[in-house]
Amino acid sequence: MTVHPGTSTSTSRQRVHDVDALRGFALMGIFIVNITFMASAYPGNLVDDPSFSSPLDDAARFAVAALFSMKFYLLFSFLFGYSFVLQMDAARRAGRAFAPRMLRRIVGLFVIGAVHIVVLYGGDVLTTYAVVGLVLLALHRVRDVVALRTAVGIYAVVVTSLVVSAVFLDRSAFMPSHEQALASAAGQTQALLGTPVDIVQHHLGGLELLVLQAVSLQGPTALAMFLLGMVAARRRLFEVLGERRSLLRRVQLVGFPVGLAGGVGYAMLGADADTLATTLSVITAPFLAAAYVATLVRLMHDRRTGRIRDALAPVGRLALTNYLAQSVVGVVLFTGVGLGLAGRVSPPMLALTALGVFVLLAVVSSWWLRRHRYGPAEYVLRWFTNWRRPERRSVDPRPR
Repeated sequence: MTVHPGTSTSTSRQRVHDVDALRGFALMGIFIVNITFMASAYPGNLVDDPSFSSPLDDAARFAVAALFSMKFYLLFSFLFGYSFVLQMDAARRAGRAFAPRMLRRIVGLFVIGAVHIVVLYGGDVLTTYAVVGLVLLALHRVRDVVALRTAVGIYAVVVTSLVVSAVFLDRSAFMPSHEQALASAAGQTQALLGTPVDIVQHHLGGLELLVLQAVSLQGPTALAMFLLGMVAARRRLFEVLGERRSLLRRVQLVGFPVGLAGGVGYAMLGADADTLATTLSVITAPFLAAAYVATLVRLMHDRRTGRIRDALAPVGRLALTNYLAQSVVGVVLFTGVGLGLAGRVSPPMLALTALGVFVLLAVVSSWWLRRHRYGPAEYVLRWFTNWRRPERRSVDPRPR
């Protein structure tokens, strides 16, 4: 990260910590959503598991949909765009051409994501990021105003297409009935308890839906967030944001009412099972994500709660390793090659499990970074990106 005149090295490093901490926070939210798909095939079929139908189960599903679904993915995408500029800075400092280096990184992400889909979790995002990253690379020299207009335009197209679908398309014409979805979910959940071959087949069976979702929703919204993150990094947003408390308060005052209202509406309308609900979430999720960021930044820059940064930053610094580790945990807990708990864990317990695993990963990440410069996955990706073997040992015992 470039250190500007008048900015101390420690202050600049603190801002990198802010980005790492936000990335760790995003990983927590993503895991709370993803674990529901790892633990059962019912969410993927857009139906609730009838085995868990108590008011507490319904409340947990509602809370996850309203507070987490589609919000943390946007934040993670924004931070990917922000880190894209930091990668440009790193290439410039190293005296290396940026485009070849970034192309190798994108190829590496895609390969890791493809293996992730087959072996660990069919809901991978790395392959989508890799493909959309190619578009970002093609646009990385555009002016800020062009990047912002493109992001807004992409979002407008996504919202318009969803509105048209909600008004004019009859979902029942191409979606299975509720009974068919329940039967499919039961069979797929049973497949998770099978042999490694059964699990791989289950993952590959959802590939068509994954591609469709990536093309129609996740890919375009990710690109919009990439572009916004790129502009934010060019303007060194996190070098000044912590001191702009009035701005952070305004973001909270607007973001929480709009975002929470949209999240509640999304959950009440049936979440992803309803196109209108998805439209509402796409429109309002950025507001709630921004409010989360403002709140966390304020906490990290308060002397009484500043240690939150120290707890979250190691997770974000090892984001790729922890993202893959979450999927490994899912395999160990829920599939037939592990404990075989698929279809047996209630929604409230899934949320608590996700939080417990996240805390454990945070502790392990902090311990690892006191001994190593990079996480295992980051080490491999950096080796491929730079086309040379990185140093293993950490030169700074503190997370950076």
